[in-house]
Amino acid sequence: MKVFGNTLSPFVRKTLAFAAEKGLAVELVAAGMGGGPPEFKQASPFGKMPGFQDGDFLISDSTAIITYMEAIKPEPNLIPTDPKARARAIWYEEYADTIVGACVGKVFFNRVVAPKFLGRDGDLAAADEAQAVEFPKLVDYLESVVPASGFLVEDRITLADIAVASPFANLSHAGCPIDAAKHPKSAAYVAAILARPSYAEMIAKEKAFFAAAAAQREPA
Repeated sequence: MKVFGNTLSPFVRKTLAFAAEKGLAVELVAAGMGGGPPEFKQASPFGKMPGFQDGDFLISDSTAIITYMEAIKPEPNLIPTDPKARARAIWYEEYADTIVGACVGKVFFNRVVAPKFLGRDGDLAAADEAQAVEFPKLVDYLESVVPASGFLVEDRITLADIAVASPFANLSHAGCPIDAAKHPKSAAYVAAILARPSYAEMIAKEKAFFAAAAAQREPA
């Protein structure tokens, strides 16, 4: 199985973490931002990350890919089967992908993607406004729902946790971390999920990438 994209995409990162928690072996193939092999363009006709290939089966979109992975390897179960628990897991994925993702689109895109990968200035005013106005509301909500177990659904790791942690990594990379003094439960929760083996190596490589980029900008 191949996943096409880059882990700096919260959707690619989520997909790879889900596969790791499932015990599925996948190969990450660099793609996106106009590049990638022909299979990526076949899997993702609109060029969105991630794309996916399993033999002759090609598809894109992290939710579609994760749904396929869950179906071909039902255990360990990461999408709950209880109707209410399943609905909650899907809601948390929607919260992460769409609601938090909208903030990522303004903060991470304008501070990181535009200048580092597209060679143009981002809209820093839009990023600052999103961090000041939108971001606190997102974390206020998360702070209100994180249970003592440290897992959002069924007191165990599920798609809910895998999905929610990923975009907060992007926000942190872009200078918009969760303030542990203001939102202690949320900060501890996201840190614990991103410290799991399914995420830890990816996050470490991403931090190293940004550290190296910052070092190159420093005057000799």
